[in-house]
Amino acid sequence: MVLADELAKQQRSISVAEFFEKNKHLLGFDSPTRGVITTIKEAVDNALDACEEARVLPDIFISIKKTANDIFRIIVEDNGPGIVPAQIPFVFGKLLYGSRFHQIRQTRGQQGIGISAAVLYAQLTSGVPTIVISRTGPKESAHRFEIQIQIETNEPDILKSEAIEWDRIHGTRVQIEFKSTMAARKKLIEYLRYTSIVNPHARFRVELDDEAFTFERVSQEVIACPVAIQPHPHGIEFGQLKRMAQGGSERLLDFLVNGFSRVGKKSAQEICDRAGLEPTIKTDSLDTDKLKTLLAAMQAAAVPAPPSSQCLSPIGEELIRRGLDKEFQMDFVAARTRASSVFSGHSFMVEAAIGYGGKLTADGNAILLRFANRVPLMYQQGACAITDCVSRVNWKSYNISQQGLPTGPILILVHVASTNVPFTSESKDAIASIPEIEKEVVLALQDLGRDLKLFVSHRDKNKLAEDRARAVCAIIPEIAEKVSEIVEKPIVDTSPIEGKLMRKLIVKKSTRAGKVTIELANYSGFDGEISVYEISADSASDSTPRVDFVSEMDGQFTKVWKILAPSREVSRISYSGKGGGILEIRGIDDAKKMVVDLDV
Repeated sequence: MVLADELAKQQRSISVAEFFEKNKHLLGFDSPTRGVITTIKEAVDNALDACEEARVLPDIFISIKKTANDIFRIIVEDNGPGIVPAQIPFVFGKLLYGSRFHQIRQTRGQQGIGISAAVLYAQLTSGVPTIVISRTGPKESAHRFEIQIQIETNEPDILKSEAIEWDRIHGTRVQIEFKSTMAARKKLIEYLRYTSIVNPHARFRVELDDEAFTFERVSQEVIACPVAIQPHPHGIEFGQLKRMAQGGSERLLDFLVNGFSRVGKKSAQEICDRAGLEPTIKTDSLDTDKLKTLLAAMQAAAVPAPPSSQCLSPIGEELIRRGLDKEFQMDFVAARTRASSVFSGHSFMVEAAIGYGGKLTADGNAILLRFANRVPLMYQQGACAITDCVSRVNWKSYNISQQGLPTGPILILVHVASTNVPFTSESKDAIASIPEIEKEVVLALQDLGRDLKLFVSHRDKNKLAEDRARAVCAIIPEIAEKVSEIVEKPIVDTSPIEGKLMRKLIVKKSTRAGKVTIELANYSGFDGEISVYEISADSASDSTPRVDFVSEMDGQFTKVWKILAPSREVSRISYSGKGGGILEIRGIDDAKKMVVDLDV
């Protein structure tokens, strides 16, 4: 008995803040290295969501500065609608406080833990309060708060509050200081880069120590903010149903029609009949047994899927391609947006993209980009259902090497948008294995695999034809030279012969004695203007004919000539230079041209 009394004295309740203080690894603050990325992720997620709700194009400023030994100052500033001053302490100084947890729609943040967990992590490691500045409009004053969290009560501790002048018309600025390292600098930049890909309407300006760079937006279109919907009968659980039923005294039929998504009067009557309950019974009079019967009837009724067009916000195939083109230079990019589907009453949609060649590394596994509700998943790749789906696809059937993941110069992007993304943990690093989601991911990847197979096959055929053309263009001039020696006559121009043999526009580039020559022999039947694009270190300032357009970037000159290439004639471009670079011909069908670089 004495022991029981002693044990009883040690027992007490703990607050949410106290729990996460001892279990901060659950939220992604398991190490100083990762703390920077998690903090910026949570702040950027909130900024993007706020801007979308305000229907403005996001302009987000991010600063990471080292202020002392292992102490870093993180600043994230946005141009969103701002936060009402009375709510600022609770948004940043109280865990599990937010507006989105009770809404059924696609959002980046949901539980109301992320940014307040960063505030908690800061006071644990540095003791420095978090500074928040926010303004809701040009007629309102900006308010500045210094905030910490009272661990024992999970309530905000306001150290200072004042109205200030701020040059922003509206928006929010968060400044957090904590102990960390920049060992994950590369991963941080990758996070920002990947975020810009799936948020093509946003601009990110970054200051990282003494380095500054910008991820520009590629779309000027403000995306539609998802609209919250009612819960679906197939996705509700007993506890939630009981709480909803006891919260009012309306008739059961009205309760089903007004409280649930896609339930009309006909569906509601069917549910009542299945449950053996009168449609006019008051919901607050339903006991536990009747509620269980009602739940079973709701699960069994044929109710249409939730309206995904309202509650989801997919990126779209075109914007995914543009986002990837902005950050990766690839020879081939294809994207797919699957039709919406449902798991456990929750709407979801899978989007995927595949890129090949270009500047992608040819060695090792494919680059795998995983996203959930437009947020990059940077950790726990091996524990994610997306990774498992990519490994499950038989990439060899699409002429791609595979060792678990596909290998070679390949990039794979998978985005899962849902009203309730099934993460494996609170840190939201990996998606759980849900059969409905896995099926959609695999189908999207298989569809893209077929497109990639066609591209690779077409590229290989073009390469074979180019190799043959290079052989012809190399051998015929040598034959002509030998014949001219034998008959003791001048060497003839063999370009027309080569063109006639292949019945194409033959474009040959060669460099001899510091002179670059681009020769066009047109025996394709095409008669019109052709654009010659060349990128190399040569400026072609003495070009004959003169270059029509030239621009320079990083020591490389992009040059364009517009050439009239009459049928059955040979045209030439020449200039002083060292050659090399890339040559491309536009304005004529690919099947009617052959480009050969004799210097290769």
